[in-house]
Amino acid sequence: MQQSTSESPGESTSGSAAAVRTVLDRLVAAWEQHDAEAYGELFTEDATYITYVGTYYRGRRDIVESHRTLFAGFLKGTRLADEILDVRFYGPGVAVVNGRGDTYKGKRPAKLTKIQTYTLVRDADAGPDAPWRIAAFQNTRRKPLMEAVSYRFAPGLVPAADR
Repeated sequence: MQQSTSESPGESTSGSAAAVRTVLDRLVAAWEQHDAEAYGELFTEDATYITYVGTYYRGRRDIVESHRTLFAGFLKGTRLADEILDVRFYGPGVAVVNGRGDTYKGKRPAKLTKIQTYTLVRDADAGPDAPWRIAAFQNTRRKPLMEAVSYRFAPGLVPAADR
């Protein structure tokens, strides 16, 4: 899958992008441990989290408690697949990441069924070593059949990356 990174002038592309990717790697690791506290620690205190079914959570505590429940129930024993499509920076303290993801048991799925957007922030006044945290997360379930039908009848809808 094609990945791109763009940053504002004066930032280290590799350093900032690597730091952002590390946050998402830690998110996957916390999921695999079913550690709701470690998962939640990667979010800002006032983060928003929107699930693919449309549930809206606000705040780290809400995210932690919902994931504690999920890890003990619906998502017990699952792993998290994550694929970064794009990382973009809007100044030294804001990054937007688009990717695909899915939960699974057993073998990692070949096609990931959700498209995701993460907005990460860091306190720029704290210097270049300030930690990145997720301020907002949006998870949308993909509908490949609907995409294929719409592309067939309206080819102009096919994203440039897929042409």
